[in-house]
Amino acid sequence: MSAMVETEGRQSVLVVEDEESYQDALAVGLATEGFVVVGAKTLADARDILARSTPDIILLDLMLPDGSGVDFCREVFHSRGIPVIMVTARTSEVDVVLGLEIGAADYVTKPYRLRELVARMRAILRRPPSTSDDDFIVFGDLKMDFVRRSVTRSGIDIELSRKEFDLLALFASHLGQVVTREVCLDTLWWGMQLSDTRTLDTHVKRLRQKIELDPTQPRHLVTIRGVGFRLDA
Repeated sequence: MSAMVETEGRQSVLVVEDEESYQDALAVGLATEGFVVVGAKTLADARDILARSTPDIILLDLMLPDGSGVDFCREVFHSRGIPVIMVTARTSEVDVVLGLEIGAADYVTKPYRLRELVARMRAILRRPPSTSDDDFIVFGDLKMDFVRRSVTRSGIDIELSRKEFDLLALFASHLGQVVTREVCLDTLWWGMQLSDTRTLDTHVKRLRQKIELDPTQPRHLVTIRGVGFRLDA
């Protein structure tokens, strides 16, 4: 796996991983799932590949022989805008927050299940691409910053969990449009039984408690009964 192969109709993934067991397993598993896979064992190899091609998504290990994946993630995010999923054995909260703050689209810890990893990849690839003009969105007195992964009201931070932020970001990417329950579950919970939507309802309730001045009379995050939810400006 030394060069990016362009195959019509298939999305490409760059796997930056120095452990051969993970590299080989991902090459086989992701190819089976329909991805065009190319591998790099060092940051130098990854930069060389990116100089010649543009993958749709990158799976990036944090600890590599020639440097830190953190710096590479920041570099890719700001210069190329390619979504990066950090795949690593490091699980501390500091590592997670740092990875997300520098632009990682998601964070997966080893060992992981291929099915879950692929679901996360596809959820990210379904997101609309961001540009410098839509790094943040304002609705009412709230500002949502997608780069900093923060939500503020009149400049004061509102603390959201990772999943709460991702759910609000999904609604914000369809501002003024209805997002169905099925889309919410498929994007953020990857295959949960659709008959059990209590987890989704709980997250929506918590979001309202944090972003609405009066959660019992929501102005922004409204329910479309029997269909889903809509975020209004």
